[in-house]
Amino acid sequence: MICPFCGFREDKVIDSRESKEGDSIRRRRQCLSCERRYTTYERCDEVPYMVIKKDGRREKFDRQKVLNGLLRACEKRPVSMGKLADMVDHIEALLFENADREISTTQIGEELMASLKLLDKIAYVRFASVYRDFQDVDEFMRELTNVSAWRKA
Repeated sequence: MICPFCGFREDKVIDSRESKEGDSIRRRRQCLSCERRYTTYERCDEVPYMVIKKDGRREKFDRQKVLNGLLRACEKRPVSMGKLADMVDHIEALLFENADREISTTQIGEELMASLKLLDKIAYVRFASVYRDFQDVDEFMRELTNVSAWRKA
C-alpha cells in the first residue's frame, strides 16, 4: 500500500477485522517511514455476470429466472428438479467459462432447447413457443411437425 501521508510503499498491518456484513476486511496499517496509521478495506472483486438481451440491453444473470422459465415449461411433466438444476448449472458453466463474463439470451435459449428436446418433447415445445415468440398458429404447427419428425426418426 502507498502511505496516504508520505507516499512510502511499505507498511505493516497492525490489526485486521472482518466487517459486520462479512463482505470486507478492515485493516489498520502503519507506514514504515512516517509511522502514521491509516485504514484500508479489502473487498472481493464483484464484477457481475451479465446476460445480453435480444435488444442489446444487459442485465445481471439470474439463475432463478432461468430455472423459473424451465419450471413453467415442465409444469405437470415427468421432469425432475435435479435435471432442471443440471440444465441451469450447464448455463452457468458456459457463463463462467466466458472471459467477458457475458452470455446472450439467444445462446441460453438454444442451449436450454437442445437439452429439453432430449428430455421432454412437450416441455421443449412449451419453452420454444415462448422463446421463439411464435406469432401465429402456423409457426407453432411447423414446430410441432418438426418435433413429430424427430420422434419418428
